Amino acid sequence: MSTQTFVLPDVGEGLTEAEIVTWKVAPGDPVQVNDVLVEIETAKSLVELPSPFTGTVGETLVEEGVTVAVGTPIVTIQTAPAAAAPLSQTDAPGAGDAPSETAEGGSEGGGAVLVGYGTGGAVTSRRRKPAERPVTASVGVIAKPPIRKLARDLGVDLAAVTPSGEAGEVTREDVVKHASQASVFRNIETPDWPEVREETITVSPAAAPAAPAPNGVASPFAQAASRVESIPVKGVRKATSTAMVQSAYSAPHVSVWTDVDATRTMELVKRLKASPDFADVKVSPLLIMARAVIWAVRRTPMVNAAWVDAEDGAQISVRHYVNLGIAAATPRGLLVPNIKDAQDLNMRELARGLEKLTLTAREGKTTPADQQGGTITITNIGVFGMDAGTPIINPGESGIVAMGTIRQKPWVVDGEVRPRYVTTVSGSFDHRVIDGDGMSRFIADVASILEEPALLLD
Repeated sequence: MSTQTFVLPDVGEGLTEAEIVTWKVAPGDPVQVNDVLVEIETAKSLVELPSPFTGTVGETLVEEGVTVAVGTPIVTIQTAPAAAAPLSQTDAPGAGDAPSETAEGGSEGGGAVLVGYGTGGAVTSRRRKPAERPVTASVGVIAKPPIRKLARDLGVDLAAVTPSGEAGEVTREDVVKHASQASVFRNIETPDWPEVREETITVSPAAAPAAPAPNGVASPFAQAASRVESIPVKGVRKATSTAMVQSAYSAPHVSVWTDVDATRTMELVKRLKASPDFADVKVSPLLIMARAVIWAVRRTPMVNAAWVDAEDGAQISVRHYVNLGIAAATPRGLLVPNIKDAQDLNMRELARGLEKLTLTAREGKTTPADQQGGTITITNIGVFGMDAGTPIINPGESGIVAMGTIRQKPWVVDGEVRPRYVTTVSGSFDHRVIDGDGMSRFIADVASILEEPALLLD
């Protein structure tokens, strides 16, 4: 037997560090080539690292929750002499080979491509259920294994989900919808105050003594349990905060907004949902919003441009294509994946792209490539009940559009007040790239499509 040391590899994202999230193996476990050893989190995505060796796990060298640099030893594996050599990189599939869920909840296909290691063939997940995630038997609930796995990952009790499948089964959309609703309403119930008003804790001898009160008795506030929780900034939150600070303090933001009668948009959504051509794809007002943004970009290309600081002076890069970003609130934080060349997609293809993007983000499987190269972004704050906002521009872009909630309001039509479905369209723009007339014309164009989707036939 020989001891092989597995180091944290460069997973091909140009990143220098990652957090050890969950060990999938323990010392003494047997492993085969491509068995998943550990799940790591980079600034962009969750990645499962497969083993390049066959043998027995010796020692895990880094604890869960610790961030380490690329090249740091993280686990040792005892191998037989014939199994000591790792896979060559030529054994690995292409980086574009995306893993797909199997009935057992593992994955098949490419898996994570690791520089210097490779993945060879299918990656078999040895996932252990994290203790912090609620696991329910959901007896009597009809759901396929991949759907049950998704529910576990999102912390959803299948017994509480209303099924919409033809045979009464819970679908993927049912689980995602339930998880998003739980996220929106998570603060509706206010927790009770603890029954104990004060708590005395033991002060470590190494800690500084509490200052005595005037009467010589230590203040009870010095002995009370901590009222403040410190949360390390890392992973997606660290990447998001860095990007937002950079954007806010480098691009001069200007925001504009307008109210829109979206009644005809709601009517179109209703017709599309009833259409056989859209029977197997999710349709929502976001689909019409996406089409409106793409249409409006063609009329005002500068909102799709980017400011570039070059050695020979600043330049404006005008993109004649649309990689449409969709801001997604996920269990891991805010992600902004984008649909590549969205301008070339018809309504059904765009609907399919939005659905795939959303589900992939909810499952935590958005790849770094899916988040790179965006040209303009939509943030659907309406799902949280918000009317409008002034969003921060995604770095590398010059515009972001926010869609508010759609609700019935009194609206004047032909001199009469009628109930109409009204929303607010707002947007923030880089004033270095586009002036007030351009950004106003763009938002007005988006609003005109929501008011009359038939303009898309132009």
